[in-house]
Amino acid sequence: MNKKKMSRRNFLMTAAGASAGLALGAAGGNMSTLAQATNTPAPTNTPLPLPSGEAGKLTVIHRTEYFAVVQDMFRAAVEKFAAGKNVQLDISTANPELFGDFTAKMLAAVQAGNPPDMGYHQLSIPQMYSLDIVEDVTDVVETLMSKYGAPVPMIAEFNAKHDGKWWGVPFMSYTGAWFARRDLLEAKGIDPASLDTWDKRRDAALAISDPANNVWGWGLTVNRSGDGHGLITGVIQGFGGSFTDESGMKVVFNSPETVAAVKWLTEIYTSDKYKPMLPPGVESWTDTSNNEAYLAGTIGFTINQPSVYGKARADKNPVFEKTVVLHSPKTLKGELLEAGGSGWITIFKGSKNIDLTKELIYNLLEPATYVPMVQQGGGLFLPAYENLWTDDVLGTDPNFNVFKEILLNKQLFYGGSHPAKPNALISAIDAAGITSQMMADAISGGMSVEDAVKKAHDSIVQIFEEGGVPQ
Repeated sequence: MNKKKMSRRNFLMTAAGASAGLALGAAGGNMSTLAQATNTPAPTNTPLPLPSGEAGKLTVIHRTEYFAVVQDMFRAAVEKFAAGKNVQLDISTANPELFGDFTAKMLAAVQAGNPPDMGYHQLSIPQMYSLDIVEDVTDVVETLMSKYGAPVPMIAEFNAKHDGKWWGVPFMSYTGAWFARRDLLEAKGIDPASLDTWDKRRDAALAISDPANNVWGWGLTVNRSGDGHGLITGVIQGFGGSFTDESGMKVVFNSPETVAAVKWLTEIYTSDKYKPMLPPGVESWTDTSNNEAYLAGTIGFTINQPSVYGKARADKNPVFEKTVVLHSPKTLKGELLEAGGSGWITIFKGSKNIDLTKELIYNLLEPATYVPMVQQGGGLFLPAYENLWTDDVLGTDPNFNVFKEILLNKQLFYGGSHPAKPNALISAIDAAGITSQMMADAISGGMSVEDAVKKAHDSIVQIFEEGGVPQ
């Protein structure tokens, strides 16, 4: 197999390309905790034995969906296509999570010369490209763009287009967002749309809090968790701080902007003023805690994937009708830093049925097939092209307009690594829990904010230097 030649620097810049799932519409909402956070079924392992691709047999592996009806629609569309082509079909589900074994097994299948034809997943296209296990699908994407407009979010191109060619077909999109109790805000005369800054969001959370009746406004933690790290990073970015400069190779964390952001956050968790808006135990919440509290109706604001929203819809929970989806707060410079992630279709290197697979992809994205899947997806399966955000889609749910605006945001935003593109070294910062430890140091560790930020900066520098990038 003719593997791509990559320098160490280029590897570091692409190895974390899976962080498409980190560049969400708001701080927080870690996609990898979706199943755990919403009591969805455990992800299905990649099937054993691995389906073997062969000429004349269409072999498709697809991720599981939160709403079974969407998965059934996808499968039915593939089965109908295969029947219409009078071709044998082998279709099965695979583990869609980043910790799954999908990519490793695809590499083994490609090396063995009998890969499945097509995969639908949310895994790293840069990684698959660097392993040389996917086919060039530029012609497919360009045809879809000519029919349905540009892919969304903007970072879809960054993740799937390398050396001027597309290696994954954008198939669906998803995003995180702020979820708020519209009824609680309106009862206090607060227009949710007016809460466009971090200060306004914090003040509103305090205003709607009613501890005597088990209602707390601020359903957000800074504990070590995907949600906690997302909140901390989002506030830092909102104040103008960042982990690195635009190159992604120079650590600039210890700055006046970062210090101001950490002071702002620390005040929330230490001040008597904001104590009434903090749910009991919020300092030790995990990624499931805010979901459970929001669905129980005890918190007014949280940041999450639409999983919590979809769960409320699926269970006919009364909070669903009382929920409003909000944009991220603007930065102090007035920027709106939000984007989303993509679900991809890939054709595996050496597929015996490339042309047939391309026909299937076009068929799956025909509006008559595609739009009903979006309508049944509860906000977790959203259009991947601008012109597929049809009136039929937007009419499904009034909050879909906000999801659309987040995904069509023209302000390029790379997520937690911003203003740098995602890379493996920046991804290692959250894996090491550096920002949550910084907040613990500032809140209860007897350390000044300035010292806590410096300690975190030094830890980040150590990661980069151990990774071969001197500071």
